[in-house]
Amino acid sequence: MMSATTGSGGPSTTEADAAAMRAMLGAVLPPVMGMVLLIGIWHLATMNGGSIPTPGKTWDAAAILFADPFYSNGPNDQGIGWNILSSLQRVAIGFGFAALVGIPAGFILGRFATMASMINPIISLLRPVSPLAWLPIGLLVFKKADPAATWTIFICSIWPMIMNTAQGVMRVPQDYLNVARVLNLSEWKIVTKILFPSVLPYMLTGIRLSIGTAWLVIVAAEMLTGGVGIGFWVWDEWNNLKVEHIIIAIFVIGIVGLILEQTLLFLAKQLRMES
Repeated sequence: MMSATTGSGGPSTTEADAAAMRAMLGAVLPPVMGMVLLIGIWHLATMNGGSIPTPGKTWDAAAILFADPFYSNGPNDQGIGWNILSSLQRVAIGFGFAALVGIPAGFILGRFATMASMINPIISLLRPVSPLAWLPIGLLVFKKADPAATWTIFICSIWPMIMNTAQGVMRVPQDYLNVARVLNLSEWKIVTKILFPSVLPYMLTGIRLSIGTAWLVIVAAEMLTGGVGIGFWVWDEWNNLKVEHIIIAIFVIGIVGLILEQTLLFLAKQLRMES
């Protein structure tokens, strides 16, 4: 009888392939079944008519919509592709400024207890404020919709980065810092050689939370400011009573947010491996 193992005693290629297939099915099947369940409930809820379109009608509308996603018939009539890109551009700018300010601020607050005692009450006061409450301040200061929306993203996405980075710095073992003092390391070397590798997981968690907040905020901000963007597009489709387009936008917003989050998770994994 032929053995099911290789000559070295390890599992056969067939068994390894079967295990890999089971692992892949275990990862893929549950999400697929969840989506099928969601669409099934949606179909049952809309099969007798009503204001909510059926999955089939929504699919047909999506096929037409994505047949030419980058058409342009003027500033207020552009394809969904341009609207998504405009929103992503605002998110990138606002999130980028938040990272440039928030991560160094987190290191400072985590490193210096006196500074943290001064700033933490301000963070606790401002962090719960609704994104839409910041938008009028942006319009008042910048006088334009685009920078006002970017400001709103900045002020709402900066807090997770500050708080998570500061928390990571405070959890660095004191022994590491004692060794740095013995070696007479400069503050720059302490940050780059000791703090940064230890704080990286916390920092990346803050970044991931911030990008989700930024994408959430931009949709609401664009509904009020107008122009080109996925939030404005949703509001415009509501004014045109195209409910199927609104449902498509909900899926698009969710998919883009999922891609952003998974991209950051992948980058975080790579950075952890390198560090």
